[in-house]
Amino acid sequence: MKINPRPLAAGDLDAVVAIDAAISGRSRRSYFERRLAMALRQPKLNAQFAIDQDGKLAGYVLGRVLEGEFGRIEAALRLEVIGVRPEARGRGIGLGLEQALEDGARRRGLKEMRTSASWRDHQMLQFLDTAGYRLGSNQVVDCPLAEAQLGSSGEEPVDIEQRERPADRNDYGAEAPNSFEHLARDLAEVSSLAEADLEAVTRIDRRLTGHDRAAYMRRKLEEALSESAIRISLVAHKDGTAAGYLMAAADYGDFGRAEPVAVIDTIGVDPNFSHAGVGRALLSQLFVNLGALRVERVESVVAKEHFDLLGFFYRAGFGPSQRLAFVKKLD
Repeated sequence: MKINPRPLAAGDLDAVVAIDAAISGRSRRSYFERRLAMALRQPKLNAQFAIDQDGKLAGYVLGRVLEGEFGRIEAALRLEVIGVRPEARGRGIGLGLEQALEDGARRRGLKEMRTSASWRDHQMLQFLDTAGYRLGSNQVVDCPLAEAQLGSSGEEPVDIEQRERPADRNDYGAEAPNSFEHLARDLAEVSSLAEADLEAVTRIDRRLTGHDRAAYMRRKLEEALSESAIRISLVAHKDGTAAGYLMAAADYGDFGRAEPVAVIDTIGVDPNFSHAGVGRALLSQLFVNLGALRVERVESVVAKEHFDLLGFFYRAGFGPSQRLAFVKKLD
């Protein structure tokens, strides 16, 4: 049977929601509404395809361009959601959709596909293997909020009488010397990210990466201010200046997840404040905010060679996730 992918259209929403509900056992209509609307607003950053058979939608796939998320410099296309009507499986529809996504990546000049999946999702793991994906080198880390001390009533005060450690531009959570104890979020003035913070966070990002990613940072800020999905993005000030920032989002649909998960995709601390507990202050306030929103878990992806950032997350209570990162190189 011939397979002809086409762009996913707004009129496909009901069918997409029905297929997803048949697979996941629950309706995630609001998630798909947001993703389809986002694709219409930002067509260069989204790739969404459908395949019809027997006169109706048989499957769909949603992908999004990764620009600078998770510390990346080179862009890639992320496979976010793929679904095939149960009775239409076994006809090559899933592979046809994935191939359409790859072709879309190549047209954009991208060299890599990325995704993640639970190690327990054997059907998805088999599909990714058949499609040519391999286990990636990046590590997915997460922290269940129910087990976190940061942001909870059981959070221990930060003992900042310790001997000051040498400044490290990548040491996000080192503690500053002082003669008092504070909660981590008291070590900086943390507030919601605002449009007025764009220049400062772009400057910090440039110092950390060595690249001018002003366009990417502007898009992330616009998402934080305008997207209907829950955005939880913060900026930290010390001594009257921006010292660090954290950008995250909470949603229910990416990678087939049904539980509310917040994903930290961008975090940075000004090297001038690298030993002042700024990163820990940002995380502590983030956890407080997420607890109020009843988000259950926080997640991020860290490159294997970024030992300092991994150490920062581990010290904050994160650990290896049950999700695995996958990658496929494009010729």
